[in-house]
Formats: sequence, structure tokens, C-alpha cells
Amino acid sequence: MKNQKDTKRQFSEAFVNKILEYFNKNPFSLCNYKQLSFALGITDRAGKVLAKSVLEQLCSDNVLIENKTGQYKLHPSKLNKNLIKKSNITGIVEMKQTGKAYIITDEPGEDIYISAANTYHALDGDYVKVFLFPKRRSRKPEGRITEIITRKKKQYVGTLEVSKNFAFLITDSKSMPVDIFISKNGLKGGKNGEKAIAKITEWPDQSKNPFGEIIEILGNPGDNNVEMISILADNDLPLSFPKNVEKEAKEIDISISDEEIKQRTDFRDTLTITIDPIDAKDFDDAVSFKQINENLFEIGVHIADVSHYVQPNTIIDKEAFERGTSVYLVDRVIPMLPENLSNFVCSLRPNEEKLCFSIIFRIDIDANINDYKIEKTIIKSDRRFNYDEVQEIIESGKGDFSSEINILNNIAKKLRQQRFEKGSINFESKDVRFVLDENSKPLSVYIKETKESNNLIEEFMLLANRKVAENIGKIRGNAKPKTFVYRIHDIPSPEKLNTFAQFVTKLGYKMKTNGQKQIAESFNRLFKEIEGKGEKNMIETIAIRTMAKAVYSTDNIGHYGLSFPYYTHFTSPIRRYPDLIVHRLLFHYLNNGSSLNKAETENICIHSSEMEKKAVSAERESIKYKQAEYLLDKIGQKFEGLISGVSKWGIYVELIGNHCEGMISLRDLDDDFYYLDEDNYQVIGQRYGEQYKLGDQLTIRVKRIDLSKKQMDFELV
Repeated sequence: MKNQKDTKRQFSEAFVNKILEYFNKNPFSLCNYKQLSFALGITDRAGKVLAKSVLEQLCSDNVLIENKTGQYKLHPSKLNKNLIKKSNITGIVEMKQTGKAYIITDEPGEDIYISAANTYHALDGDYVKVFLFPKRRSRKPEGRITEIITRKKKQYVGTLEVSKNFAFLITDSKSMPVDIFISKNGLKGGKNGEKAIAKITEWPDQSKNPFGEIIEILGNPGDNNVEMISILADNDLPLSFPKNVEKEAKEIDISISDEEIKQRTDFRDTLTITIDPIDAKDFDDAVSFKQINENLFEIGVHIADVSHYVQPNTIIDKEAFERGTSVYLVDRVIPMLPENLSNFVCSLRPNEEKLCFSIIFRIDIDANINDYKIEKTIIKSDRRFNYDEVQEIIESGKGDFSSEINILNNIAKKLRQQRFEKGSINFESKDVRFVLDENSKPLSVYIKETKESNNLIEEFMLLANRKVAENIGKIRGNAKPKTFVYRIHDIPSPEKLNTFAQFVTKLGYKMKTNGQKQIAESFNRLFKEIEGKGEKNMIETIAIRTMAKAVYSTDNIGHYGLSFPYYTHFTSPIRRYPDLIVHRLLFHYLNNGSSLNKAETENICIHSSEMEKKAVSAERESIKYKQAEYLLDKIGQKFEGLISGVSKWGIYVELIGNHCEGMISLRDLDDDFYYLDEDNYQVIGQRYGEQYKLGDQLTIRVKRIDLSKKQMDFELV
């Protein structure tokens, strides 16, 4: 058998090297002689015949292997291992509806572009391995997916299109580029036009569409319950509790023994209140108040002791871990714990004795903390307030416990001021709320305003979370760090920060990006300046995207956005699994327990962060659906709106008052040909020069509503 040197003697060495170079750059590609000739720029028949002969000879020499008739790729033994290592990366797929994708890589750097032909049947959210193509000058990184390491989604929701012998599930997801083929045997009685849940069973190499089967028929599109369940299912979130979980929850002993009370600090005779939204049922936290002297106060932050009732590795605990968090859709809550626990046993309801895990502060009138202690307690809430009631007391100075509430509020304001002075950034997410009728149909849409009463509770919860994290995280003397769950927020990448600064500068705002304190001050000033302006929504959205995502981790790097070197989640164990783990770890360490397994705890952190992302996605989708439903009977009506974004497809407009956002397609602007001026955030008419810029006010007419896609289309009046 000839070797590679013999092949080079038989054919032109330069020609063979050219072919070998091609295969080294594309080590996983299958290629026949015609494709090779095209890639190398060979156009004459003689050259193509020669290329075919070289391929056959290299295959004979075990340099190439022939997978299919006439198709070759580099032999595994000839792969350049260093090149392969350098050229292969892993990351998460961000799929577009067109079929192309971007890979969010595990390593720092730009996202990797993947053409629709090179996605290897990967879907949105999949964790994949990618082979990087040699980088071309002035081109973004590009590659080919070579392996699907983990599939993200287990099921898909959509509408059935049923033919005589087969069906397709037309998925709801905008990031799903293909429909799912369903055989007649896999329909499970599904009818044309019904919404259903399907799972993918296989995806043959040569098939454009994955094959699947129906696992549940949901009902008719447009039905509120069907649509809310669809949103949950599409985000792989649970629809109900298994019967054995409900059974175990009902069998939990809820009595509080005298022996248990003796082991706890008794706050039943100390003034204690809860402050929550008016429709809340799961009261995680309460605040107690006692005046020590004129300038010194004992303020307790009492958190429901869920860990007393939910023991590790029980059926309830395993279900809570899988869920990770409660999910708050527009018209319902999908709780992490069964209702018996979340709304009754653990909930800090007024005039009921409840077990808590508490942090008690001795704090002066200027919000200086003299001392604090963390301990298990028993409380009895004197009054359940909602935020509006407390706000009225703050503003009027009258009402139940008005003196105590105003002292609490004054201390909270000083804590807030201290926080911002130390570099905390005032990110305020837009809290869209609806007034619903008895059938969950939206009657009105509004933005919930954050007031002093909200800030009061927020500051004491932030303080509790920070001090708990410090208590475990701060290393004293020669002590070794203990495994703990932190809520971390990384610093933004300088590239993203500079890009954002350039973006807002073009809109007439200033950003300083030198040093954390200056960055925080710039952000806080910017958020004040954009209040009430058309560009507010877009700037806030891009600002949040500029930042890293807050996640759970056993490796503490601090919380950048809050400017806390130590931070955790301790205050909501009824609705967040990491808080429950923090309670268990904290109690273990307060009782001199040794450090627990880091790898196991980190797995809990990773899973909890992922479930939080799914919950946020579902919550946003339910809001978008209800906004579209709100406008459904208003087609043809006129509204005033502000341009909230521009793209090559159209102008996004957020309506004043109800905050619904829709798009005016550029194709519908028939008075001129409009193009996107990306640098200046506007679209311009080519012939007459008419400009529509970010922040401009427009009068629009509601043109079309597509409830299934949660899409609102407007036209210019």
C-alpha cells in the first residue's frame, strides 16, 4: 500500500497538499470530488478527474475514509489533535425561526454564527459542540454543530394540522424552526386545530422534520386555561402536583409542641406585622418592632421555617427541587410547595402561631447596625397589611401601628441611601398588571408603581439576605470556607458596557464607565432622565442585557448590581428552593456542623438558576398573551404611543396608558420606501426623508392581533 509520500510522488505535491489542507480545515465534512473541485476553484474537466483520482488514492492510503459512495472525510487517525481542540467549543444554541442559530459559548468572546445548513438538528437551548471554521477577516466567528450534548426541551406545545394519514404539530415557539411530524398512530385522538403537547421520538438524518407523538391534548386555542397551560408546558414547567406529593403534604404534623417552643426564641408578644401584595396568600416574611430607647430599636426579620416541615429527600422535597421556584402567571400561581404548605402551614398568617428562622437587628435611628443574631423563633403576627394600606399610613401618618411603621420606613430609607452611596444600581423592572373579569379576560392594563411601602420591605429583606451571607461567607482567622449558596452577579463585560455607553450617547445621554461607583451613578442618573420618555423601555431592556445574569452559585464573587460582597437568598423559602437550602445550611453551620458537599450543592444551584429562567420566560409570555387579548376587541381603534424600538422589519410602538407593544411593518408604510438607520435608531423615507425615531410619539390604529403568536400589529394613522 502506498503511503502519503508515494501519493505526492504520483501526483503534484502542491495539488495534494492543497487537498489535504482543505480536509484539515474541514475535518468532519463529507465531500465528493465535485464539491472539492468547487471549493478549490477547479473548473476544467481534467482537473476534476485528477481531484477524483487523488481522493481515491488518499482513501487507499488511509489518509481519508469513504463514508458513502464517492464521499470522503479525514481519517480519525490523521486529525490534528491540537487543531481539533482549538477548533472545537461548546455552548448553548440560540435558535432563530429562520433556522439559523447563534452559539452562546462557555468561553469569553463573540457568539458563534451557525447557518441553517450546519445546525445538525440542534434546537433552541440545546448544549452542543461546535467546530469553528477558520476565521475570515472582518467576518464574525462561524462554525458547524458537530454534536448535541444535551437536549434542553422534552416537550413542545402547538396546534395540530391533521391530514388523512398524518399530522403536523405547528409549534407555538418562535425559536422552533420546524414543525413536528406526527403519524396517525401517534395522534392520541387529537383533532385538527386543537392545541396539544408532543414529544420528539426521533429525527432521522435525512429528514427535514423531527418525528413525534402526542402526549396530551389541551383543547381549543383561545381558551384562557388552555393558553396558560400551554405556556407552562412549553417552558417544561409542571401543570399539577403528583397525588403522592399532595398526600404527603396533608399528612405533615402541623402541631407545635411545648418542647419545640422551648428550643426557640419567643416573639409572640412582640409587635409583628406582614406587608404583602393585596392578592398574596403565601406570606414568607414578617417584621417585628421593639423600641429599646429613644434612638435604638430591635427589628426582627422573620422568615417562614419551611425547613422544619420539608425534610431532605422526602417526596415533597424532591418535587420542590424539581420545580425550583413558584411561577407567577397573570391569572394564577403555580406554587413550589403544595397549597396546604404554601398558603396555610408555612404562611405567616395573622393571629396564628408560626415557626420562623429569624435575624434580629439592633439598629439605631440612622440605620447603623449595632448587633444582630440569627435564631429559630416562634411568632404571632398582629396584623396583615397590604402595600397600599402601609403607603397610606406613611403618607397620612394615621392608622394601625403608624408610629412603628414610620420609624421602620425612615430606617429603610436610610438603608437605601447607604446602599446607593456604596454603588448599588437602581434597576427597576416594569411590573405589568391586569384587571381581570371572572373569566380572566383583561379589562385594563397598568404598570404597578413602586412606592415607599415596597421599598420598606425590600430594604429589610436585602439586609437580611446580606447579613446571612456575610455570617457564613466571611472567613475568620484560620477557618476554612464552608459550602454555601450565594446569589451572585458578575461584573459586565467591558465590551458590552462600552457598546451601551456609545448607544446612549447617540440618544443624548452620558455614561461614565471608569470604576464601579461611577458606573452605578451613571446608570442611576440615566434611569431618572429617561423616566416617561419613549426610549425608556428600550434603554432599560438593553441596560439589563448589558449586565450579567444573577445566578445561584457556591463560588462567591459578590453581587455587582447591589454592590454587596456577600449576598444570598434567605427570605422566600415558600417560593424559592435555594432559600430552603440556605435555611438548612445556615442551621447546620450555626450548630457547628462541618462543611457539606460542594459538588452536590453546586448542582442544586445550577438547576435552580435554570428553573428560574424558565419561570421568568413563562411569566413574560403570559403577560404578552394577556396584552394581545386586551387589544383583541379593539381592532380598528386609535391609540397614542411612543416608538420603543426600530428594526429592519418595522417600528415598535408602546401604547401610552396600557403599555401594550406592537409593530408597524415597514411594508405597510406605503407613502415611501423606508430603510433602517441603525446608527441613529430611526427609519427614514428614501424619497421624502420622513423620519421615525426612537422616542417619537405616534398615533396608531390596531390592525391585527394574533393570539396564538402573542403578536400585535399596528398601522400608522
